Amino acid sequence: MILPKYHVAPSLIPGAGKGLFLDEPVARGRLVTAPDDIRKVYKWDEVEALPNAQELLAATVRWFEDRYTVTPEWPDECYINHSFAPNGLWHLGFVFALRDLVPGEEITVDYRHLLAPGQKEDFVDATTGGEIIGHSWAESLALSSAQLHEIVVMPRFAQSSADCG
Repeated sequence: MILPKYHVAPSLIPGAGKGLFLDEPVARGRLVTAPDDIRKVYKWDEVEALPNAQELLAATVRWFEDRYTVTPEWPDECYINHSFAPNGLWHLGFVFALRDLVPGEEITVDYRHLLAPGQKEDFVDATTGGEIIGHSWAESLALSSAQLHEIVVMPRFAQSSADCG
């Protein structure tokens, strides 16, 4: 589920196809997306054993440990593109704003959190030309947890009473 108003349009990232763009501001630390329709999770070896596994890799996302979703129906969340300098943080299936985001901004996350450990994307980072290779579960969890702590604990994240209840 995508929480702010948004639209899908041609990406500003060379070679990325379409992207997900905000139609309203999102404050640092606020959610951009949240899981809402997870029907099944697979272990990585189950994903690899699927008859059409190779064509499904683009629709496969790690949620936690060795558990992945496969979403060939391609919901709008799938238009969030990769960046090594993202404005969104992927953490256990949620995407948080890493900084204050403005309308018209394209949402990006670091795909290394979504890939299997050591899995290499079939494209490179458009800005750096660097390979995109999946983090281990421990590395992904440590990095995303540290980033999440930084953006929600720092004083720029204001929680209202409506958020608590």
